[in-house]
Amino acid sequence: MHRLLAPLKALVRPRPSVATASRFGSIDVQQRERIECALREHYFAGRSNQYLESEAGQVDLHNHLEKRLQHDRFHVIPWLESVQSLAGRTVLEIGCGTGCSTVALAEQGAHVTAVDLDEPAMQVARTRCQEHQVEVEFHLANAVEVHERLAGRTFDYVIFYAALEHMTHEERILAIQRTWPMVAEQGHWCVVETPNRLWYFDHHTSLMPHYHWLPDDLARGYAKFSPRDSFRERFQETDESALLEFLRQGRGVSYHEWELALETPAEQLDVVSGLATYHRGVNLLRQLKWPRSRELRFTSLLREVSPRHHVAFLQPSLDLAIKPHSEGAANL
Repeated sequence: MHRLLAPLKALVRPRPSVATASRFGSIDVQQRERIECALREHYFAGRSNQYLESEAGQVDLHNHLEKRLQHDRFHVIPWLESVQSLAGRTVLEIGCGTGCSTVALAEQGAHVTAVDLDEPAMQVARTRCQEHQVEVEFHLANAVEVHERLAGRTFDYVIFYAALEHMTHEERILAIQRTWPMVAEQGHWCVVETPNRLWYFDHHTSLMPHYHWLPDDLARGYAKFSPRDSFRERFQETDESALLEFLRQGRGVSYHEWELALETPAEQLDVVSGLATYHRGVNLLRQLKWPRSRELRFTSLLREVSPRHHVAFLQPSLDLAIKPHSEGAANL
């Protein structure tokens, strides 16, 4: 059945515009091998060869080598392009990781300044950008100090890419406050791929229902029941350093952080677009599945409880674009 449906899925799957797709770069076998070498040498340096040759290790390696780049190109970039064209725009990417999203942004003609706290990951990002022949400005820094490292600069896009969930509560508040003024006059402050604390299932770390709703201490103790082996086995210790490591693994975020950071009700923020709603508008397959989905039922419940909040704050993942400088918007 899956093989029979595959051609139909290919027909209804959304495709980026011709202009966007025309900018996708390509690399040869030797360039791909150099990126893989960088991944093994830096990002996976602490992993054994046995793991990297295992089925799980091969999936992990493939995700960082190719799959994430394709996801960014076909899933995230078309959405950002619908918000504001990337060509010629200045982009501050916080959480560049191994550079998949960085390449996807830069090859569209954006002038990317990439920031990350993980030096091994950034080493891979540098190699990846070099092999894809895109110029990117890199800074090894955390999100709460980037306003000092880049003092006086503003950007058309400030994008927190799978980053907010790996911060402590205090860091999140400071990061939002300090990067909000770094958005240019007609620019956008974006968050991408951050799990929503309000959602009923944790797809990000534990793979358990209701996990986002648990207080941090309780969630750490309850990690031993996770069906995800690597997550369950990693958090057996109970000291304070173990708690910080647990938080770094990733915890859900919700609109409450914006309200605390900006001292403004979330419904007053000018959320101009959400990725989930965008893709339901252009993806026929999602349109067909949506009316019968559990996701719709739970989103409807959240909207009933919080009717004033933008629907982008009520999705499984927080993927949204905000205009800080709209009339009546919060300014810091």
